[in-house]
Amino acid sequence: MTRYGSQFGPNYTFLGVPECDLGELASYTDADVVIVGAPFDGGTSFRAGARFGPQALRAACYLEHDGSRPSLAMRVDGLKDVKVVDAGDVELYSGDAARSCADLEVEIEKIARTGAIPIVLGGDHTITWPDATGVARAHGWGRIAVIHFDAHADTGDITFGSLIGHGQPMRRLIESGAVRGDRFLQIGLRGYWPEPETLDWMAEQGMRSYEMTEIVTRGLNECLTEAFEIAMDDCDGIFLSVDIDVCDPGHAPGTGTPEPGGLSARELLDAVRRICYELPVVGMDIVEVSPPFDHADITALLGNRVVLEALSAIARRRKDQRDGTTWDPAQPLLAGRIPGE
Repeated sequence: MTRYGSQFGPNYTFLGVPECDLGELASYTDADVVIVGAPFDGGTSFRAGARFGPQALRAACYLEHDGSRPSLAMRVDGLKDVKVVDAGDVELYSGDAARSCADLEVEIEKIARTGAIPIVLGGDHTITWPDATGVARAHGWGRIAVIHFDAHADTGDITFGSLIGHGQPMRRLIESGAVRGDRFLQIGLRGYWPEPETLDWMAEQGMRSYEMTEIVTRGLNECLTEAFEIAMDDCDGIFLSVDIDVCDPGHAPGTGTPEPGGLSARELLDAVRRICYELPVVGMDIVEVSPPFDHADITALLGNRVVLEALSAIARRRKDQRDGTTWDPAQPLLAGRIPGE
């Protein structure tokens, strides 16, 4: 495909990073990260609107869109210290889920085969099926573990007569063999779905799901440490999928299926930072930001910062690997300042 730009509204890139064109391989072969929009919400089962997520995620920031964002915490610029380009949106059709997923998978595989990390701006969670499949085709079928932040397991089989939707992508991924069920880690589940039969299927696959009660009891960091050990056992890389509804609706109201009692914004940002710093992330998506239900851009701002935290952590990981250094999260911001003063 040639560069389509933004499928809905003005054509602008993520915070002003350079453009690339998926139809011209030379425009992104030397990129470290390729951002691509997937404006699809044809798999939504409740409140639609996530098709406008990519545009909102690119724009949500009060700072100049100059392609630079130095991180106070990590002392790197996630938009400059790694080469980040934006391919615009893949042209998708909410009325044709099968075609949209097939088209998106082709583009994600193409990006991943260059060695760049695709970061996909959704869109509803249907897109994780083609996103992770495209990465698996490039990096090894069954060799990529998935860390999945969500209020919902998304392991349903048939919903409203369809095998394709935002409640089914994880089942489709595991059934296909693209990813292994026993290397599939879910963080933040809660509420009243799925039903016992689906939970039984998940157990048969060896999936590990951290429900919010367990996270509260054990602590998020302990759960993440355990999840990391499982994920990297006999796998080569990580696909990170972040459904913004993993956060409590007070922190992310603009989403299609809000569920009270989730993570805070701070917990999600810290977790994404830690994953992208400690683990070899080879693909990522951020989904279910639905601007029509947002208030004061709360959800879009959080989603934008999820992407920035990931980019900053990737940049710091590469810097430390290159320089033989280690980032200390407790380091003071200014010389002479003691943390806690």
